Amino acid sequence: MRLTLTEFVTLDGVSQGPGSPDEDTGGGFTHGGWLVPHLDETFVRRTSGWLDLADGLLLGRRTYEAFARDWPKITDPADPYAGRMNALPKYVVSNTLTEGTWHPTTVLTGDPAQAVAGLKARAGRELQIHGSGRLGDTLLAAGLVDALRLVIAPTVLRAGRRLLSGAGGTSGLRLVRHEATPSGLVLLEYEAAGGPLRDSTRASPPSSETLRPGRIGRGPSPGLSVWALRLALRLRSFA
Repeated sequence: MRLTLTEFVTLDGVSQGPGSPDEDTGGGFTHGGWLVPHLDETFVRRTSGWLDLADGLLLGRRTYEAFARDWPKITDPADPYAGRMNALPKYVVSNTLTEGTWHPTTVLTGDPAQAVAGLKARAGRELQIHGSGRLGDTLLAAGLVDALRLVIAPTVLRAGRRLLSGAGGTSGLRLVRHEATPSGLVLLEYEAAGGPLRDSTRASPPSSETLRPGRIGRGPSPGLSVWALRLALRLRSFA
């Protein structure tokens, strides 16, 4: 299975408590619910499509306990997420839990990287991390995350727990899809690319295909990006 990480973040990188004021008040956080004012049909359609790809959910203990408390209470058959969230196999990484209450749940103990590597070796589509920022950060640093999906809200909080702030080596990512919703959310999908990309591609002028009308803006073009950046730096040196 592919391991994917889905996170909601503010412009200043805060991932804590996107859904409600009391979702996560750790550290005295008082700004919970910052994502809600920006939800729209495009967001629901895209994130529901992401969930369609899941054959299992991988969660840290804190996120698991919050989800296990809230999701089973949502029984509306028209809800775009609840039926699948409740039915999918759940895997929770914890050395303190002995069993789960949100069925079906498997508790993974010991070294998280080893346990998750074993899950990835199984047949299936995606094993998805939702929330669980610390777990996602650990697994990204370990080179186990295959894809990262970010929903960025047009909000600056200047307080709260930030995503990808833990220790570890550098990670390279390649943008494969980008989209803005009518409410101002930016949806970004990245594929893991191993190490950092800063010198992985020689600068070269864009091809005629890259500059063909209608081509620009339809997806990532690493060669064009590097070329444009170096051209900008060169022009700045003459300013």
